[in-house]
Amino acid sequence: MIGSVDLLVLLKVCSKGDSPWDQAQIAWDLFVSQSTVSMSLRRAAEVRLYSPSLRRVNATGLQEALIHGAKYFLAPIRGGITVGMPTCWAVSPFKGRIVPSDELPPVWPDPEGTVRGLSFEPLYRTAPKAAALDAGFYELLAIVDVLRDGRPREVAMAKDELAKRLCVR
Repeated sequence: MIGSVDLLVLLKVCSKGDSPWDQAQIAWDLFVSQSTVSMSLRRAAEVRLYSPSLRRVNATGLQEALIHGAKYFLAPIRGGITVGMPTCWAVSPFKGRIVPSDELPPVWPDPEGTVRGLSFEPLYRTAPKAAALDAGFYELLAIVDVLRDGRPREVAMAKDELAKRLCVR
């Protein structure tokens, strides 16, 4: 069975594109242990989302899993008003393309955050720290958050954005 930390690792590897990477760097970037990354990649290989021999994520499989499963298996816990990092429609690539009602933006709770919004549980506890250091990865996590809890129009946009970022046609 694959979990949220496994998806976080796969998304980080995808965000690297063709750049070289190793498990130690992925662990450092995600604020997790190297053994966590190793176990995540092993579990991902077991469900055919990662090829150890090619050192590649099965982008088509990952896209399919996220599009069809995120809202069920990764449903976020929403909370009250807090300070944090914006996510979902409040972040690029959606910011400005989706005009929200007068509701507060969804935010990952973070005491160092600068935006007041409604609490939205991140994919994994270290995701906000990792996203703060990598804009492309941050956007990818926001796309996944829309798949987890977006409205139909937002989800349609997220599917397109995910395909672009994972290089899936």
